[in-house]
Amino acid sequence: MLDVCLLGTGGMMPLPGRWLTALMVRYNGSSLLIDCGEGTQISIREKGWSFHSIDIICFTHFHADHISGLPGLLLSMGNADRKEPVTLIGPKGLERVVNSLRVIAPELPYELKFIELSSPEEVIDLNGYRIEAFQVKHNITCFGYSLAIRRGGRFFTERALENNVPQKFWNRLQKGESVTDGDDIFTPDMVIGSERKGIKLTYCTDSRPTASIVDHAYESDLFICEGMYGENEKDTKAKEYKHMTFCEAAKLAKAAKVNELWLTHYSPSLIRPEDFLGEAKRIFSNTKTCKDKKSITLEFEQDD
Repeated sequence: MLDVCLLGTGGMMPLPGRWLTALMVRYNGSSLLIDCGEGTQISIREKGWSFHSIDIICFTHFHADHISGLPGLLLSMGNADRKEPVTLIGPKGLERVVNSLRVIAPELPYELKFIELSSPEEVIDLNGYRIEAFQVKHNITCFGYSLAIRRGGRFFTERALENNVPQKFWNRLQKGESVTDGDDIFTPDMVIGSERKGIKLTYCTDSRPTASIVDHAYESDLFICEGMYGENEKDTKAKEYKHMTFCEAAKLAKAAKVNELWLTHYSPSLIRPEDFLGEAKRIFSNTKTCKDKKSITLEFEQDD
């Protein structure tokens, strides 16, 4: 299962009760953060989650409302006695930007590792997460992220017995290893079925609608997408500043056949996002507005 918490839902500037952009997920003891706007570590504390397990931090882009909370978070992680490395992922220039911010956080008791995205689409496998980064359309280089938790095939005892696989090899075969025993070769397909449906979450802020978003969000269990403006009359403003309206996000969700859409990254002028939800829901019925710390646990489908 994948625990999901939308730590901050604001864009441009923080408001009382609305911190800036950040998403945190937890899987199998490892936490991953996407963006780190002002107030991120406060939301983590209010949620009751830990800094210590954050192993990966992904950045969509380098506007201040998406990265200004990083120096304080890194210091807090160090003060929590973290010693293990932290991997940071983001557009080209990431290491330079982070090191500039670290002028006020120069000494950390752990290593920072950097993965800079150099192609429009990249796939990175870390700590059980399959991270798909894809470029979107903002006024600077910006990426969306799909996070997938893959699920291997089911183990079939009867298949192992039919294929005369010694029980002492079952565990290794379940882990995907092939085993040679004398003249016999045992392969994983002799004991397990095909890969089962996993869990998929897609996160995208600061972009105009693009085909890349639909492609990468396709059939996501949860699609978290910016809705900077609720009012359709702000369509021109959305185009000018390379953002989206609620209805544009809903059209992407419908095209991508996702299960659920959460809107986020609200303009400071949008005090009550829920007041503008109606038309978006008519486009995609399972559209929801969010407040800070909105959470869900995404579970694997039960086997038949």
